[in-house]
Amino acid sequence: MLPIDIQAQPAAGLGNRAPAGAGGDRDPTAAGGDHEPTAAGGNRAPATADDRRAPATDADRVAPAAAGAEQEPAPPPPSPASITSLADLLTTARRPAIIAGRGAVLADARDALERLGDRSGALLATSAPAHGLFARNPYSLGIAGGFASPLATELLPQADLILAFGASLNHWTTKHGAMIGAQARVVQIDIDPTALGRHRPVDLSIIGDARATAIALADELDHRRHHASEGFRTPDAADQIAAGHWRNQPYEDASTDQWIDPRTLTIALDELLPPERAVAVDSGHFLGYPSMYLDLPDPRAWVFVNGFQAVGLGLGNAIGAAVARPDRPTVAALGDGGAFMALAELETAARLKLKLLVLVYDDAAYGAEVHHFEPLGHDVSLVRFPDADLAAIARAAGAAAATIRRTGDLDIVQRWLDEAEPGPLVLDAKVNPTICAEWLEEAFRGG
Repeated sequence: MLPIDIQAQPAAGLGNRAPAGAGGDRDPTAAGGDHEPTAAGGNRAPATADDRRAPATDADRVAPAAAGAEQEPAPPPPSPASITSLADLLTTARRPAIIAGRGAVLADARDALERLGDRSGALLATSAPAHGLFARNPYSLGIAGGFASPLATELLPQADLILAFGASLNHWTTKHGAMIGAQARVVQIDIDPTALGRHRPVDLSIIGDARATAIALADELDHRRHHASEGFRTPDAADQIAAGHWRNQPYEDASTDQWIDPRTLTIALDELLPPERAVAVDSGHFLGYPSMYLDLPDPRAWVFVNGFQAVGLGLGNAIGAAVARPDRPTVAALGDGGAFMALAELETAARLKLKLLVLVYDDAAYGAEVHHFEPLGHDVSLVRFPDADLAAIARAAGAAAATIRRTGDLDIVQRWLDEAEPGPLVLDAKVNPTICAEWLEEAFRGG
């Protein structure tokens, strides 16, 4: 049976060809090759006879195969000419980097990309939707873009060659271009030809499955007996990466008797939760905190619904993740605005006795709008809310709940984890509303 991409399902229902936040990475179109730049500066695949085969429908891409039905045919490999061209670039690169997106996740490309990284000396990073793909790799910088750590923001722009596997390279992933240095050559590999060069010009575009292309490229480097230059992969760089996680970055804890700093909250929760966990995030001002501070075991543990830029989808998607993987706790990270939109789902979670931790970053507002519009002099009273007791509401729906104002209040989480069949736990975390998230300035910047 083919795996279901739960993030692509709602996108397909709305007519979106791509998995949420990624290019059409599972679209089994035609043979690969180098592509000619368009007048607009993007890249387009040449219209060869092979390339005119019809792409798969959304149903083909995301629906499981019926019992006894034929499996989806394997995606076409990249052309030998494209692998030769890409290997030529890699053998001359001093500081290559790989950015992997949801297309790489869907292609199950982790092992192939890590092998390629070892052969080429490349640093590894992901788009936000592919978070967790390189978990625990000593040369992984984590997410590229607005959620990037200071070290990732320092090192990625130094790369002289960027290989994007199944990543759209949109302004979120490139941080409005800041993650890619002017000296870098950019190569984009995607199984959907319409994704190539869509968001920025690239030097080489290749139609190909992320895993198949990475394997072919590593094999070609082996055939050439290529020895990667030390470049990024030094013992000192590995030590910097190990110490460069967001949780290790200094910050002034803005917790008070009334409010908890959302960074302090998320770091403490990350330490409490077992390594095997899933995380689903809603949209809103808070979303950087779980994205930046909660570790993941793998990318299938990450449900990132922000391709829609809509508030209120997090809890329903988290319930789906908890149903799919009852063996590990699932965190639903929500803002209070999104939580109120999805209150009815709390009864569902309680009735199903799901191992679901609902973490509400409660700043009594639509915080993104407050922090964006208030500095411009606009009246934001419409997007501020009276303080509400979400813990009491959750208990009324049948869930366990607690109000969190300090890290000591999180003791309930360990007791919940120790229970055999705990059912959902809702944490109404009263976060300091004066804190503006680090990523927000980039999110609203033009470009």
